[in-house]
Amino acid sequence: MRGRELTAKGKATRGRIVAGAAGVLRERGVGSVTLDDVMARTGTSKSQLFHYFPDGKDGLLLAVARFEAEQVLEDQQPYLGRLASWEDWERWRDAVIARYEAQGDTCPLGSLFLQVGRSTPGARAIVVELMRKWQESLAAGIRAVQANVGPGTDVDVDARAAALLAAIQGGVSILLSTGRSAHLRAALDQGIADLRRDLEPAGAARPR
Repeated sequence: MRGRELTAKGKATRGRIVAGAAGVLRERGVGSVTLDDVMARTGTSKSQLFHYFPDGKDGLLLAVARFEAEQVLEDQQPYLGRLASWEDWERWRDAVIARYEAQGDTCPLGSLFLQVGRSTPGARAIVVELMRKWQESLAAGIRAVQANVGPGTDVDVDARAAALLAAIQGGVSILLSTGRSAHLRAALDQGIADLRRDLEPAGAARPR
């Protein structure tokens, strides 16, 4: 809501509406869902829905897009937040692959952006924030494993995190087009292998 701070109860109600709308959109697709469908799923009246989303369906769709963007990162936890060893990186890799294989060849976030317009300021801000948080988490993980393996070859941490994120996005795009995760697996495996090669001292033992 614009210009007003919600109470704890109001935030909970708004969150319930957004989560319920996300569930309906995942099941039925963005183009076929109406506000009546959301109201029926969430037990919300029309006046209550417009109280929290004065812009109607467009405002609700942006809120659901933000929810789905947050879910992208949440689905990678707790692994994304603790990439301090190569074993941690492998667990995170497995979680990412499992997440996108379960999603298959549909992307709720992408479908929402097609509906509201990817280039609209609100939608673009959601994408920018998602990529920023994801890249920062990867950079923090690179620094953490770098500290744990000891002195080795210096790397440009931010550039490596950006490249790894770009590789993931490429693999996901191919998965969405083909339904196959082989390219995503290859991108993650190669990115982690390159990091391991460059961060570990030459000739050092390779701890897990």
